[in-house]
Amino acid sequence: MKLEDIYQFFENPPPTYLCQELAVCYILCVLLQGESYGTELIQRLETEYPTYRLSDTVLYSAIKFLEDYKAITGYWKKLEGRGRPRRMYQVSSEWIPQAQDLARLWQQYINGRTN
Repeated sequence: MKLEDIYQFFENPPPTYLCQELAVCYILCVLLQGESYGTELIQRLETEYPTYRLSDTVLYSAIKFLEDYKAITGYWKKLEGRGRPRRMYQVSSEWIPQAQDLARLWQQYINGRTN
C-alpha cells in the first residue's frame, strides 16, 4: 500500500453492499412507487444510488422475508420486449402503512450517508 492508495480509496470508494435489513427497506421504498421485479430492483439501486450494490442473494432473501410476512405479493407477468415472464412484486394493501415506515428508514439512511 502507498499513501496515494489511501487518497484513491476516498476519491473512488468501493461500492457498499446492502445488508438484508437495508434491502428490505429499499425494496419496500421502490414497491410503494409501483410494481417491480428482481433484476430491475438491482439495476435501479445502481442507477439511483451508484455507490450502493445489492447482491442477488441478499435481494431474494429479503423478498422471501417480505413474502413470508405477507408484506408483498408476487405474480408472473410477460413484459413487452422481454423473453420470459418476470416475477413481479407489489406491496400488499394491508401492509402499506408499515411499508411506508420502513421506506422512511431507507430514506433517512441514504440522506444521512449523502449529507
